[in-house]
Amino acid sequence: MTTPDPRPPGASAAAVDYALAFELAPIGLALSRQRIIVDCNQRLCEMFGAARDELVGQSFRVLYPSADEYERTGARIAPLLGRGGTYADDRIMRRVGGRFAGETFWCHVTGRALRPQAPHEAGIWSFEDLSARRPVRAELTPREREVAALVMDGKSAKQIGRLLGISHRTVEVYRAKLMRKYGAASTAELVHRLLAA
Repeated sequence: MTTPDPRPPGASAAAVDYALAFELAPIGLALSRQRIIVDCNQRLCEMFGAARDELVGQSFRVLYPSADEYERTGARIAPLLGRGGTYADDRIMRRVGGRFAGETFWCHVTGRALRPQAPHEAGIWSFEDLSARRPVRAELTPREREVAALVMDGKSAKQIGRLLGISHRTVEVYRAKLMRKYGAASTAELVHRLLAA
């Protein structure tokens, strides 16, 4: 059985302008090598408040609220990328420049390693700004941001502890701090408040 050609009748492969599609994609896109941005599109620049020449050649570290989060995220996702070649999560990122420089915001990040055996060697990443429907409503520490993201993903304290390399009791302490900051009486209410626009 042959797969149907998705191009319009009469269109050739040469007629598809992949560079223009990358540049004008409605979500932020970045190409990476060893966690360095080697190219990005206009939407990524707009999202993070930076010109392309301010991002290309930089480590993805510039997009994170802290160096610790950058390091821990890289370590956590490498084996997952290595197993399946792809990874996705919601996380808090940081705007680089513009009038919102330093502002943190929720972002959905999806990545694909070009060679799963070497997950950080080269990849393509998409970034979707979730701030319009999920604003960051409290000052959070780096660890609180990580725990909040995993709580919203429905993970238990034990699962979060394994992913972050900390005890489940420590996770419970961070979850309790988040509940106080968000005025939530339960984990379900915390998730609701984290997701509330």
